[in-house]
Amino acid sequence: MATPPRPPPPVPKPRGRFFSNAATDRSNEMLSENLPPVVGDKEADSESSNEEEDTGVGQPIGLQEQKEAIAEDSISSGPSNGLVPTRPAPAPPAGKSGQPMKQKVPRAATIKVSRKKGGKKASTPRSAMVRASWLDMWKGFRHSVLWATLDGQLMCLWKKRTDQISEVLFHVSSITKVKKQDNGRFSVYFKKKHYDFMAHSEEVSEAWLTSLLACRGVASPQSSELHGPITIKDPRSRVYAALFGHDVWVYPNKDSFQLGVASYRIILNIATVKSTGKHSMNLITPHRILSLSFDSSKEMSIWLERLSSTITSALSCSKVSLRLRENAHNTMCGDCGATNPEWASVNLLLVICHECAGQHRTLSCNLSKVRSLTMDSKVWTEPLIELFIRYGNWLANQVWAPAVPAAEQVSPESTTEERSEFIQDKYRRGRYKLVHPLSMSPSMMEQRLLQVVCSDNVEETMSLICSGAKVCPSDPQSPSPILLAEKANQALQTELLRMNEYTDIPPQHSADQRGNSTPSGEEEEEELHGKLDEDRFLFSLENTSAACDVLDLREVESIFLRDEPSQDFELVTLSDQLICNADDRETLLNHFIHILKVILPGGVSYAEVGGASAASKVTVVDVGGGPPHLDAWLLLWEEGVSIHPIHRHSQQCVKMELGALSHHEMKPLENIITMATVDRSVSVRFPAQYSCQTWFSHLQTALANYSTAPPPPYTANHSSGHLYPVLDNKGTVPPAIERCISHITANGLKVEGVYRRCGLAPKVSRLVEALMASPKTAPLEPDEQGVLDAGSALKQYVRQQEALIPPSQKKKWIQAAAISDEQSRFKEYKRLLRKLPENNRATLNALFGHFYMIQVFSPVNKMSAQNLAIVLVPSLFQGLNQDLISLSREFIIHHSLLFLTPDSEQTEEEEQITIL
Repeated sequence: MATPPRPPPPVPKPRGRFFSNAATDRSNEMLSENLPPVVGDKEADSESSNEEEDTGVGQPIGLQEQKEAIAEDSISSGPSNGLVPTRPAPAPPAGKSGQPMKQKVPRAATIKVSRKKGGKKASTPRSAMVRASWLDMWKGFRHSVLWATLDGQLMCLWKKRTDQISEVLFHVSSITKVKKQDNGRFSVYFKKKHYDFMAHSEEVSEAWLTSLLACRGVASPQSSELHGPITIKDPRSRVYAALFGHDVWVYPNKDSFQLGVASYRIILNIATVKSTGKHSMNLITPHRILSLSFDSSKEMSIWLERLSSTITSALSCSKVSLRLRENAHNTMCGDCGATNPEWASVNLLLVICHECAGQHRTLSCNLSKVRSLTMDSKVWTEPLIELFIRYGNWLANQVWAPAVPAAEQVSPESTTEERSEFIQDKYRRGRYKLVHPLSMSPSMMEQRLLQVVCSDNVEETMSLICSGAKVCPSDPQSPSPILLAEKANQALQTELLRMNEYTDIPPQHSADQRGNSTPSGEEEEEELHGKLDEDRFLFSLENTSAACDVLDLREVESIFLRDEPSQDFELVTLSDQLICNADDRETLLNHFIHILKVILPGGVSYAEVGGASAASKVTVVDVGGGPPHLDAWLLLWEEGVSIHPIHRHSQQCVKMELGALSHHEMKPLENIITMATVDRSVSVRFPAQYSCQTWFSHLQTALANYSTAPPPPYTANHSSGHLYPVLDNKGTVPPAIERCISHITANGLKVEGVYRRCGLAPKVSRLVEALMASPKTAPLEPDEQGVLDAGSALKQYVRQQEALIPPSQKKKWIQAAAISDEQSRFKEYKRLLRKLPENNRATLNALFGHFYMIQVFSPVNKMSAQNLAIVLVPSLFQGLNQDLISLSREFIIHHSLLFLTPDSEQTEEEEQITIL
């Protein structure tokens, strides 16, 4: 029964404002660093490794690089490695001498967050022996932020809530000691091994301690029937596996097996096994295929026979409840959080306890159909079981309760009256429901349902039904959604529709629609601190405390960059709107680009990402004869509009230049924007009205700016996809410089450390000689080393020529760079540029235009404007001065303004001369 894994459910979303106080290029640092451990212990984990050192990639280049840049006449034969680390390496653990270890705390966060209290989904209340929250965990020197769950017997640690494979797993009977530490910390011991944890507050830490201590004395599971070393081929690793009942537990090694601390387990009643060779076999589950190899054919035969018989036994004796618990969200009641629920609302895909089942019966069978997991065997068809395994409680609560105030959430200990009021609010009144964007138009919802049921998008079908879409069409002439799903061979869709054939959902008020309501200004805000971690934000209550919440960036639906001088952009998630603010524009763009790289599908060009101002997830309803109802990302960038399908195999991306748009309009009631050129028309539907209106506003602003903007500093080579600087018509650029610029632009924009890393000295010397003799035939190679050689040759060639800034004027340039007022400073820059010889001015225009293009790709090549300025100043100005570094950085960032924008003063002078 190998089925594709279900899409990940959303995690709770913070809301409100956050802003970064990171320094230049800090986003690269955030992705590479690990946090040091909280506390040292003599019983350090023998398996753990020291914390990885921060390389400082992407950070401003330090004094050592400045000195190396001055002395670069003798080019070294290797990359520069003198980047200043952002923090010292962690102190070593205490040795046998017993010297005390320095106490470690997590590194300060890079983002501040404020959100409305109660605006996010509260954690489901747990019983005394049940717990779940985010915890910071240290295994020796390795630090992780993991989602921790405890069900009274097993404690599991997951990288994300939606993961099917855990990071750490153990039975509570393996714990030898639980020790309380200070500052919200506690340690869990397993004989000679231990883990250190930190909760985001003393209250949460105390709750974990209480639960873990309450679990002490739980009987150990039965001994393993079969265990031994196994090799997993992909990725290749040597592990220790053990068979317990109907589960296979996988341990890092034999010592961990003896301690009882595993990595993950495989539930065999959803698995199959297949021999693939004399010493190998595949263990196949819906979530992962394990390719196993053994030391001998005899061992392989024993494991194959035992696993085959165990799988057969598991399938024959498996109850519905056991299979439904393959989804961890179904192990607790979807309403109150009670453990081991034995009832379900089959049309809502909700697993519930006995007390909540009684209250669901009061909702009437047209709203909730309650069935037993153990007695009503006839209703539990294989498609229905598969629906609960793949979706179950997480999808039900994603629709019905994405955000429940903590004060209103019920617990297993709640009274009958409290439980009744909560369930009536949740399902009959729909107080917490996340309604479908089309809920205001029943006819449009019915039309959308007819389209969705032909795909595997069960989540949207569930959202439509729970927002009031009728499975039985109101028009007898309309096609039946059930028949359409059957014809499309969508078994899960068919079963869900049959369960909801007569479901009658009460109408929802428009004020409840996501994106259309405004948060109350009276809501109290709380301050949080956050840190980027690959595809998520980790949030904590204090700057150095443990994570209390996580925002999965893949849940972002729209992102909008605001124009300067504003230093913020806006995120629209599944249930919230966040305003993200940074201290400077460069840091803001680093965060903005990082988020775009996470949420956009693969294949989006760096020019689009680097120049983007708005991106939204949309449904393409009309694309000039192409397939409609295509899920895609709509991207607005400097030069145009792009539509990138989420699944690229289904459709190619569509691009329209801003200057070519002949028509654009918005239909606010339908959340549809239509854009047209002479030969193409595209209509897209947004998930919410707010995103639609905001994106349309950005489009109008972009079109207005495009029509009044000066000619762009770059022209596109459509055959190669690269951008090249438009040079000044006056003056001549040396052919050697033009050749190097063209070669590096075509081949080196994505080379990490370009212009910082040096080429091979012998090749660079020969290349400089060739450029001086015959630039057109100089041997430039397109690979990475060839790009580095060309960059070093360009710097050496410029140094060997006459200074681009005459020595007699150099002092005036330094004085201009020291002017504090930006407007006055730029005016002086332009005056000095006009006094330069035309060839010098044209050469500077070409060089700084090229360096601007290099820093546009700094998220990839790690060369920001500051880094480029430090490296290039000795070559461009034949000297090193802090004012010259600042000047070079501004000439790179504001190249278009300084070189290509007409100067009003110069224009006035020319007019006067003409009159005379």
